[in-house]
Amino acid sequence: MTSLNTLQEHLKQITPPNTALQEQAAEREYYLAKPRGSLGRLETLACQLASIQNNSRLRHKHKLMVVCAGDHGVTEEGVSPYAKEVTYQQILNFQKGFGAITVLSRTADVKVQLLDVGVDYDFPALPHLIAKKIAKGTKNLSKGPAMTREEAIQSILTGLEVVLAEPYVDLVAAGEMGIGNTTPSSCISIVYTGLSPEESTGRGSGLSGELVRHKVEIIKRALEINKPDPSDPIDVLAKVGGLEIGAMCGVYLGGAIRKAGVIIDGFIGAAAALLAAKLCPNIKSYLIAGHKSKEKAHSAVLDFLGLKPLLDLDMWLGEGSGAAIAMFIAECACTHFNEMRTMDEAAIKDII
Repeated sequence: MTSLNTLQEHLKQITPPNTALQEQAAEREYYLAKPRGSLGRLETLACQLASIQNNSRLRHKHKLMVVCAGDHGVTEEGVSPYAKEVTYQQILNFQKGFGAITVLSRTADVKVQLLDVGVDYDFPALPHLIAKKIAKGTKNLSKGPAMTREEAIQSILTGLEVVLAEPYVDLVAAGEMGIGNTTPSSCISIVYTGLSPEESTGRGSGLSGELVRHKVEIIKRALEINKPDPSDPIDVLAKVGGLEIGAMCGVYLGGAIRKAGVIIDGFIGAAAALLAAKLCPNIKSYLIAGHKSKEKAHSAVLDFLGLKPLLDLDMWLGEGSGAAIAMFIAECACTHFNEMRTMDEAAIKDII
C-alpha cells in the first residue's frame, strides 16, 4: 500500500459527530441547576464534545499536546528576526521542561510529546522527543517547492500516527516550533481564504516596517513560482508548506479518528487546520478554536473555518501555548456538565 493509500484509509475513519448526542447534551444543560444559558460558551462546548466523543459522560482526563518541529529553507530570505538554530535550541529547552508550552501544559495537566519531523539538527536520544525526521528542513519555497509530494504525505501520516499510538486521548492539540513558519502559513491562508499577501502577512516573531514588506514580497514570489493547486491540499502543503505544518494537520486528523476534541492554537495551527479540512471536510465539527492570536490573519482564517475562539489574550507566541490554556477551559466544560446536579436532583424549584 502506498503512503497516499494509507492516508486515504485513515481519512475514511473520520465520520461526522453524533448530532443526536449533541441534542441530548443540550437537553441536560437545560435542566442543570443554574439559569439557562448562564455558563455561555462552556455549555455549547460541552454539547459539542458530547457529539465528538459519542458519549454522554464527557472525557477530559487524557489531554495530549504534540509539539511538531521543523526548519524552513525560506529563512535564508530574512523572513524572521531569529536564526533557524533557535528551532533546535528551543526543542532542547522544551525537553527540559522550561519552555512556555511545557510550563503551561504542566499547569493544565496536559501530556506533551515533542515530534521532530524536520529539524536541521541531529538530536541525541531524548526521553520526551519522538524522532521521525523526514528531512532536515524544507527547501526555500521562494525558489521552488518546499518539499516533495511524498514528504508532504509522510509529514501528515507522522503526526496522525503519533496520536493513534496513544493509549487514551480525550482532548488533543498540536503545537509547533519552526523558525520562519508564519511565511508558509501565510501562503496556505492566501490559497484558501482569498486574502491578499498584504492581508495575510503579519509580524511573525517580531518583524516590523520594511522587513514585513520584504516578507510580503517573498510570499508573493513563492505563490507565483509554485502555483499551488487549491483543490489538492497535498500539493499546497508540498509547494508552500512546512513539515511541521503537515504533522500538525496529521495530529488533527488523528484526534478526529480517536473521537477527541481537537483544539487549534494560533495562526500556524489554523493554517494546518485549513489543510485538514480540505483533506477531510468531516473534521470541521471536531475543531475547537483555542484562542485568537494577534497574528494578522488568524481571525480571518478562523472565520473561514467557521470557528469562534474561546479566548482572546493578546497572545502570539505559538508553540501550542494558547491551546494548552484552552484545554483547561475545555476541561471546565466537561466537569460542569458531568458533575452538576439538575434542578430536580438539587431540589430547586425550576423557573415557571
